[in-house]
Amino acid sequence: MSSLDQALRAALDARRPLLAELHEQGTDCYRLFHGSQEGAPGLTVDRYGPQLLVQSFHQPLERDDLLSLHAIVGETLGLDLLPVYNDRSRGNSRIDRSDPVYQPEAAALEDLVGHEWGLKYRVRGRHPGQDPLLFLDLRNARGWIKAHSAGRSVLNLFAYTCGVGLCAAAGGASEVVNLDFAEGNLAVGRENAALNPRLPAMRFVQSDYFPAIRQLAGLPVSARRGQKLPHYPRLEPHRFDLVFLDPPAWAKSAFGTVDLLRDYQSLLKPAILATAEDGTLVCCNNLAKVAMADWRAQVLRCAEKLGRPARDCQALEPAADFPSRDGQPPLKTLILQF
Repeated sequence: MSSLDQALRAALDARRPLLAELHEQGTDCYRLFHGSQEGAPGLTVDRYGPQLLVQSFHQPLERDDLLSLHAIVGETLGLDLLPVYNDRSRGNSRIDRSDPVYQPEAAALEDLVGHEWGLKYRVRGRHPGQDPLLFLDLRNARGWIKAHSAGRSVLNLFAYTCGVGLCAAAGGASEVVNLDFAEGNLAVGRENAALNPRLPAMRFVQSDYFPAIRQLAGLPVSARRGQKLPHYPRLEPHRFDLVFLDPPAWAKSAFGTVDLLRDYQSLLKPAILATAEDGTLVCCNNLAKVAMADWRAQVLRCAEKLGRPARDCQALEPAADFPSRDGQPPLKTLILQF
């Protein structure tokens, strides 16, 4: 047995209690092997409903190793999942789909449906991103939102495919607004809503983060010196009972720069001001190089300077399928109660 097979079997064995719990709660989307922490850096093995997604980020996987991984997972789960292998180790990996290692079946590349917390999600094994439209490490946060949204207005910022909004709607939110710059992301969010037709309707707003959140917070939208602002949708000031802030690591537009390492405060300040006086802000930082203790202190200091000190601050850990040997997982989530 190869060292990779041994590492995978150990990871699957450690997950048996978790998998039983996830299946019981109506979840079939989870990480089966977190290579950076479980013996094969740069390799991930994920289940998304009927699909098995294997991705390599440092070097290509050999075909025999891929087929062996598929067989071991099938033996453990008692399922013949549809394998898709994406080699992300090359610079053009998001464009080149020649599949020199393994050619997936056509059925594996079709639009499929996965489940989490009893909800249905659109999943695609191949698209320009690195996940099939659902970030698995955020599952615990989505579950928290589902459990704490009843009767509350919810603002989902950097909504991506609107999983947080979907959970808020399922949890009985009185209002759900999903905001994202990319119409393609919101289009998948609408698909997710259509897959769960019994849920109340959500609102989808396509906008750059900075003009949208500043308007909601009652702040002016100003141009950079010497620059003319492009068009942006007009929004009325509105404070929400629950705000969810999960920005990307870095992005730049005519309105501002998203930089989780150097300037998280620019994102956080207007989000706090768009949160109701007695509301809740859930904020995330996915940079591994940022320590939780430092970031937590920064977040609390920012709230204090705004005159909105948090009366409570709790950390929410990722689920056990994303183990961290040093107790410092890349994804950090804080729940601020005002």
